[in-house]
Formats: sequence, C-alpha cells, structure tokens
Amino acid sequence: MATRAPKDGINEAEIKVGKPKRQAVGLPAVLNSLKISLDQMGPVRSAQTLLAVNQVKGFDCMGCAWPEGDKRHTAEFCENGAKAVAEEATRRIVTPSFFEKHSVAELNERDEYWLGQQGRITHPMLLDEGGTHYRPVTWDMAYDIIVEELAALDSPDEAVFYTSGRTSNEAAFLYQLMVRGIGTNNLPDCSNMCHESSGSALTQTIGIGKGTVSLEDVDKAPLILVAGQNPGTNHPRMLTSLEKAKKNGGQIVAINPLPEAGLLRFENPQKISGILGTKFGGGTQLADDFLQIRLGGDQALFQGLGKYLLEQEEKTGTVFDHEFIKAHTTGLEEYLQELRDVSWDEIVEASGIPKSQITSVGDRMIASPGTVVCWAMGLTQHKHSVKTLRDVVNVLLLQGNIGKPGAGVCPVRGHSNVQGDRTMGIFERMPDGFHDALDSHFSFASPRKHGFDTVAAIRAMRDGKAKVFMAMGGNFVRATPDSDVTDKALRNTRLTVQVSTKMNRSHLITGRRALILPALGRTDKDTQASGDQRVTVEDSMSAVHASRGRLRPPGPDVRSEIAIVCELGDRLFARPQSPFRDNAPQIDWVAAQADYSVVRNHIEAVIPGFENYNTRIDTGGFVLPNGPRDGRKFTTPSGKAVFTGNALEYPKIPEGRLLLQTLRSHDQYNTTIYGKDDRYRGIHGGRRVVMVHADDLAAAGIADGEIVNLVSQFSDGVERRAENFRAVTYQTPRGCAAAYYPETNVLVPLDSTADVSGTPTSKSVIIRLEKIA
Repeated sequence: MATRAPKDGINEAEIKVGKPKRQAVGLPAVLNSLKISLDQMGPVRSAQTLLAVNQVKGFDCMGCAWPEGDKRHTAEFCENGAKAVAEEATRRIVTPSFFEKHSVAELNERDEYWLGQQGRITHPMLLDEGGTHYRPVTWDMAYDIIVEELAALDSPDEAVFYTSGRTSNEAAFLYQLMVRGIGTNNLPDCSNMCHESSGSALTQTIGIGKGTVSLEDVDKAPLILVAGQNPGTNHPRMLTSLEKAKKNGGQIVAINPLPEAGLLRFENPQKISGILGTKFGGGTQLADDFLQIRLGGDQALFQGLGKYLLEQEEKTGTVFDHEFIKAHTTGLEEYLQELRDVSWDEIVEASGIPKSQITSVGDRMIASPGTVVCWAMGLTQHKHSVKTLRDVVNVLLLQGNIGKPGAGVCPVRGHSNVQGDRTMGIFERMPDGFHDALDSHFSFASPRKHGFDTVAAIRAMRDGKAKVFMAMGGNFVRATPDSDVTDKALRNTRLTVQVSTKMNRSHLITGRRALILPALGRTDKDTQASGDQRVTVEDSMSAVHASRGRLRPPGPDVRSEIAIVCELGDRLFARPQSPFRDNAPQIDWVAAQADYSVVRNHIEAVIPGFENYNTRIDTGGFVLPNGPRDGRKFTTPSGKAVFTGNALEYPKIPEGRLLLQTLRSHDQYNTTIYGKDDRYRGIHGGRRVVMVHADDLAAAGIADGEIVNLVSQFSDGVERRAENFRAVTYQTPRGCAAAYYPETNVLVPLDSTADVSGTPTSKSVIIRLEKIA
C-alpha cells in the first residue's frame, strides 16, 4: 500500500526559531532518518534499501559524492542519504489520474516540498500546445515528438541538452554521444553552477580538473583546512573521515561565514559514544580553530597565508619545498610579487579575519608535514572564485603539498556522479583529444564548436536561439539563477523534455509542448533483454564502482535513462527514415540497451583509464589515473604545476546593503526539499528566513522576527525581489546574510557570473532589506 503524501505544503506562519546546534549527527539524526524512511517506505522496504546503500553489491547513494572506504559499515549512509533513498524508494506514485485531477496552473501554486512529496511518476506524459493538463502518451509517441522537433530545427545548435549529476556513467556517455551525433555541443550540466570554478582553476594550475587526494590522505592528513563547506548537512559521511583525521593526530581549521554544527563537533552514530552524545562525554571536537570569514574573503585569506609563509621563508629559508618547486613548478616569481604587493591591512579588511588568526593558521601549515584543503560552493560561487582557487593551489605548491601522502586539493562534489558525468564527456568544451577518440571509435565527425553552458543556454532560449530543451534528470528551473528570466526562457521554446523520477517545478514551466519521461532511479531493479543490469559512478576521489538497484520499479512504463537514450538514438540515427543518418555515430543502440556491458566496452575504447572496465567493477571497482596525485605529473602546457599571480579581489558592500549567500537547509539536498526544518541552525517549520547579524538588523531599523522583502540590484538596474522573509538574528559576519535557495535564486542576475568559469554568483548577492508597508 502506498503511503500518503502530505495534503499541504510548508506554512511559513509556523516558523519557530531556536538556538543553533553546536554538534552534528548523533541520535537525532538516526531518529530523523528512521522517521522519514518509515513514512515513505514502510519497515520492510526501509530495511531492503538502507542496508544496500553504498554496499559493494548494492547501489550507490544518489546523494553526495563522498567516497566509501574499503571496510563498509552495515549502515553505510548518513541522514541525508537516508532521506534521498526514502524519497526515491517511496511507495507513493503519481499516475495519469493525478495529472487529470490537477491542472498545470494549479500545480504551479504548490511549493517544492509538496510537489516532491507526491511520489514517483509512472507514465510518459504530454502537455499539448494550449493544453491545461498533462495527458498520458505511449513511449513511441513521446519519441516521435522529440524526433519531429529536433528534425525541424534550422540548426542542431537550437537544441539544449542538460544533465543532472545523478546520471550514471553509462547513461551520460550515451547521452553525449547522441547529442554530438545530432551535431551540437550544447551540453550544460549542474557542474556549471557549482564546481565549474574548481575545474577551471585546477586545470590551469595542475592540469586536471579534479581533486588530488584519496580517502586515506584525508584520514591521515596532519592538517585539513575546510573552507566554504558545510559537511554536516551537505556531505555528512565526510565527518567520519574528519573524525579519523582527529584520532590520528590531525588538526582541522574550519573557514566559513557561519559557525556550522558539522564543522564544530561530530557525534558518530556508528559508535555508542556518538549515540550517547556530548552530554555523556561522547562525540569528537572537530575544529581546532574557526575562522569566520566574510563572504567573498577567501582569496584574501589564502593570500594572507601565502604572504606569511613567504615572510617566514625569508627569515629561515626552511618553509618552502625548494626541491619540489624547482622540479615541478613554474611561475613562482609572479606569485611572490603579488604577495609582496598586497598589504596586511587589505587582507584583514577583505577577509574579516584578524592578522593574528591568519598567522596562527600559517604556523600550523609550517609545522605540518602535509596539508589538505577541502572546499565546496562557498569558494566557487563568487565573481573571483577562479582567482581564489588558484591562490589555494599557490599556497599548497609552496610547501609541495600536491602529490604526497596526507596532502592535496579536495573539491568536495555535491551530486553523486557529477564528476563521472564530466569524465564521460558531459561538457560543452571537451578537449580535442576526447573528440578525436570519439570520432575514431564511432566513425563520425563530432562537432568542435563550443556549446552553451547553463547560463548561455538560458540566454539562448530567452533570445529565441534555442527552441528545444531536454533535461536528463534534475530540476533546471529551480537550480538556475534569475528565476523570472529562466522561466520566460523555457516558456519561449517549442518543446521541453524532462527525464524524471518525481514531480518538480521544471514540469510546470514549459515550452509550447512538454514531455515528462519517467525514469528508473538508483534503488530500482533494471532488467533489460540480457538480464538484470548495473551501472557505474565516479566519486569525488576518482574511484569508479558499480551500482545495482533491488526494488521493483514503480510501474511497467518506467524506463532506465540508458533505455530512453538508446531508444531515442535508434530513431534519430539508425532507421531508414532517421533525420540524422548522414553523420550518425556507428553504434548498435539496441545492443547497448540490451546489455550495459556493451556501453562500458565503448567507454573503455574512448576514455583513458577505463581499461578492463567490466572486469574491474566485478572486483569492487578501480581508481582512475590522476597525474598530480600518482606521480607529480602535470598536463599543463609547461608540463609543470603553475603558480599564478592573482590581483586581490573581494566584494565591496555599499552602505545600507548586505552581501547574501544562498544555501541549503538541513532538510534539503540541492533543489529537493525533504522537510520543513533546518535543525542545526535552529530553524523549524519554514524556509523563508534571512539570517542577519543583530547589529545589521538594528542599523536597518528592523526587529528580529520582522517580515521583510529581499531586494537585489545589480549593474543592470533591475530590482529583483524575494518577498515575505522573516528576519532572524544570527551569528553571521557584519554586512553578511544568508537565506535558502531555490527561494532566493530570483535575486541572482543571469549575467552575474564568475570570471572564466561562468558560474552564477550565488554566494555574492548584494541586497537590501525592505520593510513591508
């Protein structure tokens, strides 16, 4: 029997504000995981799924990309992983009768929480031009509509193909092959909005857009800097690694605008002491030091660390790793000149961190034989993010902290396979070597003209230059900036196609026609012509492993992403009447759908590092080659790691304004809203809150608890509003504020993006608080 979906959404009038927590996980996390799992799945289904999460013969969690160790716990999942599993494996279903009952206009009045709670979609659905309700269609009809619209385009570049980071390696590889067979590189993905800045900075400086550490490196790191990241909510299993590092004698420095519970203390639910909690002497203090950085001040901090290391090197001659620098790097003098030019006064002003605290961290680095720097969105979503991350690399290079045990860069990816999707070719600007291998193996000519990233895709749809939009997973409408502009852009297309497991806002903001194609999830058993199938994913540390679902799919008309791509590819390329036969990639789409090992053989032939792909996933998986980590080999033009000179940049906040960061609540993963609370921050029963320093509220004449509008205004002169937010006194830096997305995405202008990477500046939104008359 299906569990009941909630009748109502979130009632913001019920918001209650309490004290933020000073510790993460523990018994409350266990109880909350069980509550949500039992509510969505029931006891038997909960046991079936949760005991298979992240197990060698189970399925990979569809949440974060933090890796698993060689030794797995029986319960190898975190609270948010349990929520993600419960949401996907729910017994609730959305059948054609649901769409018959609810018009698109009515559904658009519902909030994200309510939409997501309705359950799994069971049938392909079509919204006709001028229609008010979705209606069921056959898969053949759905494919015919997509082929018809693509064939009618004046240019393949008038189509956009988005990808979510939950898509498997196999589905992503086939998807990009299909898109390039059509003749375009318009392959925006969720990475464009999160770690694109990381990839841009790392590719330039160390020759690979990935991290250089293993799980063992983190566990044994003498010093870890965690910057712009909230692992307690976004990557809770990382807390176990931080705890191991502490037990091994490591030190942790937390760098963040907010004092997040998961950066301070961890109560490990795998241990009795963690369940008993801090009151009974359990738990582990994680942060040895907490630097409450101003928003956008991280570049200044890392320049301050570099400047201090330089000053101490000039005194002693023993701080820099001279042998490493000479053998493996270039560009040192340009970087050192930047450090000499920047003043301590400016570093302190920009970062908001006293010089004494910066030099204290510098002393930790000098004393440490190895340093790991971990980061997430707090560093990647500013205008100067690429500069910031280049300066992170600079500081590590000074001491040779790349390619040695317990040291390196660790960008912590959010989505479970966003890194794997990029490896598979989901990128609008893949290097020529990838195209050459693709063309050779599949005997066709892939397009070389760069495609649209996410922001460029929205602009193209807005301007009538893109007319078909297809999304392989995700919730594009709510993941993107400038919500009003994005909505109008999608409505300007002829067709929108959403490959989805559950309802979301992107099903309701549509082109003239719209399709919803129901897809299998990670928990679902995937049976094709050759039998039960498995897929693979790549975690944040380049480890590739298999994932196999166990549950009966929510309906017979739900198909795997691989099946959807293969069936569509067969119609586009392989039939006598196919519109793209002239330059078709030579692949047997039917065989690829029937047996996913065929797909892996194709991947092995195109992408280095996947040798003996099928054999190696039989034995637990493998780690992809990583030049900087494996042998201090850097595939930059010089063949060396690159020091860069980066002029200091940071946001200047006008008088009477605040700098807003958008962030997740604890009952949230990306755009999916699991519940109504943010337990660690003391927010319960609602989401429309803005967290502000007490002195900033007083200066604005606004009382704690007062309802305000958030108004952003950028150089385009347009005022954007997020209305009816409760102002909450919170321990933020002066001049800085925080509020949840997607509710605040409306405030981020489409044209406000990071230099080089094009990532929306969701952590640098200048706002004013507007009293409601």
